[in-house]
Amino acid sequence: MKTLKKQWLEVLSTYQYVLCFLFLGPFFSLVGFFLLFTSLWYLSVLYLVWLFLDWDTPQQGGRRNQWLKNCTVWKHLSDYFPIKLVKTVELPPDRNYVLLSHPHGIMGFGTVCNFSTEGTGCSQLFPGLRFSLAVLNCLLYVPGCREYIMSCGTCSVNRQSLDYVLSQPQLGRAVVIMVGGANEALHTVPGEHCLTLRNRKGFVRLALRHGASLVPVYSFGENDVFRVKAFAPDSWQRLFQVTIKRLLSFSPCIFWGRGLFSAKSWGLMPLARPITTVVGRPIPVPQCPQPTEEQVDHYHRLYMKALEQLFEEHKESCGLPASTHLTFI
Repeated sequence: MKTLKKQWLEVLSTYQYVLCFLFLGPFFSLVGFFLLFTSLWYLSVLYLVWLFLDWDTPQQGGRRNQWLKNCTVWKHLSDYFPIKLVKTVELPPDRNYVLLSHPHGIMGFGTVCNFSTEGTGCSQLFPGLRFSLAVLNCLLYVPGCREYIMSCGTCSVNRQSLDYVLSQPQLGRAVVIMVGGANEALHTVPGEHCLTLRNRKGFVRLALRHGASLVPVYSFGENDVFRVKAFAPDSWQRLFQVTIKRLLSFSPCIFWGRGLFSAKSWGLMPLARPITTVVGRPIPVPQCPQPTEEQVDHYHRLYMKALEQLFEEHKESCGLPASTHLTFI
């Protein structure tokens, strides 16, 4: 049984993540703007100078602060749901990997806690590997937000950044990509498992260019931690969401969870539902600096089949009925 202190540490650790995810960037942007019109204007100018000097860091593997990465906040956050990381096979550090994490969910709790922090002891489970979580490029240039997410070793999801990470002379690099992205967030419905993958092939080209093994990863329960308002595909609300996604690269989803002080009220706290992240078997990929479309399609089919097999093998042990299957769009 958890003590009252432990319960509150888990709640507060989880709530800080939610608030930072939603408001940290807008808050620091507004503060920086208003400081320009006060006697503290030089603080905003100094930060802009720092931003200019540090501009290329997200494209060069980012940076990592081991103290923040190992901070007990992440352990408390992981225990709140709880989040569990399951290894099915060894991933030797004598090669590089491209891990594809599904589903995206609303805030990607499973992916972030497992691969961007030490909340579940990832480095002990996969010794010798250095994980780099790839996120939207635009997030890495928002004041305040960039420092928060880059402190745990995140990098940009664009080609330049990922090529930089996987081309380093030291092997054991593992980039983690949430392939479904903002589009998949629109399909975050509890009990459903709809993945945006059928036409996403950039990760295969990346793996072929560097000869990095493809690794399927699935977080069971990720879609269950928030309630989401789903709109009909032909509704004006859905059209609005899709338009914003195309313009700003993120999906304005309507979601809610429980209240901060009571599980019976609604609020921004996620529901305490178990999240089990299963890391599947790696798919060996040859190095082809200029892969052909036939090669890309071949390994894309292999990956989709491996992901589906991973889901089928572990769904019942993670509490899903046998009749549940993945849907690819």
